This record gives sequence, structure tokens and C-alpha cells, in this order.
Amino acid sequence: QVAEGVRELAEELLKLQAKRAATPGHAFPPASEMEREFADSFPYDLTEDQARAVAETLGDMTEPRSMDRLVVGDVGFGKTEVAMRAAFKCAMGLKQCAVLAPTTVLADQHFRTFSKRMAGFPVKLAILTRFQTKGEQEQTLAELKAGKVDVVIGTARLLQKDVRFHDLGLVVVDEEHRFGVTDKEK
Repeated sequence: QVAEGVRELAEELLKLQAKRAATPGHAFPPASEMEREFADSFPYDLTEDQARAVAETLGDMTEPRSMDRLVVGDVGFGKTEVAMRAAFKCAMGLKQCAVLAPTTVLADQHFRTFSKRMAGFPVKLAILTRFQTKGEQEQTLAELKAGKVDVVIGTARLLQKDVRFHDLGLVVVDEEHRFGVTDKEK
């Protein structure tokens, strides 16, 4: 029974991967001067592994297929910098990025980190969690739909039916293991 279950799971995964590979995606343009300036503004030297994760992620984004990439590392190993560079590339490619975090505390932390890191660059950030008032949430939703927000950071609130994007190009899921299958499918 276990062998049969594994075989069925493998078949499902292969079918899903084949379907994903056949679905065209958006090819972002090569790195712009502003992307290079953003990368250069990082106050630390990337480790070899961080540099490889950034290069592979941004490289995937220039391919005309949907990207499905998992970045793994302990706390403090640079996963957020990889996500910020991908979000920045997305914004420079005139698409919107959503960053999904499992808790309001983590979403707020990411919002502050992204805001500080992207200060001085033409990227409009917003946050969408239960900590925002109803009016703030409505304003963010309207700006997302109109394409006035480049990067939105939020909790599962981003998965609700009233959230509409003008042109979503990238979704970053932080701590993806803390979201259910249905949430990840959305």
C-alpha cells in the first residue's frame, strides 16, 4: 500500500510539473542599472551561497516560464535579501509582487525591512494585515487593483476574495510550510 501511495504521489507530482512547464510565464527583462544600484546598496558582502541563490532566482525570472523556487536557510542567512531583490526586479519589470507571511508580526517586520531597504528607490510598498484599519485596508485594496502598489506585504489577508491585483508578477511565500495546500494553491 505504501509503494502504491508513493507511486500515485510521484505520478501526481510529475503531471503537475509537466502542466507547470507547459504554462507560459512572464520573462522579466535583464537587470537594469537601477537593479544594480539596489544590489550595490546592500551593506554586506553576499556569501557564495547567497550570491548563488540571488543569481538563480533572478535568472529564473528572466525565463518565459513560471518560476517555482524554494530558498532554504537558517534565520539570518539572507533569505529576505533574496526575496527583496526578486521583489525589486518584479517592480522594475512593471509587475506587482505579493509577499505572504504567516503572522502579522512577521508581515510587519518584513514591511519595515523592505521599506528601509527600498527607501530612495521608486517602489511603492503597502502592508495588508488585520492591524490596518478598515479604511487603510480599503485604500490598499484600491491601490493594488489600480496598479499603484508595487509590493504588498501581508498575511493570509492577501488570499481573501476582495484582493485584486492589477498585474501580479511574483508571489513570495515566507515560511511556506505554515500555510495549507489550499492557501498555497490560491
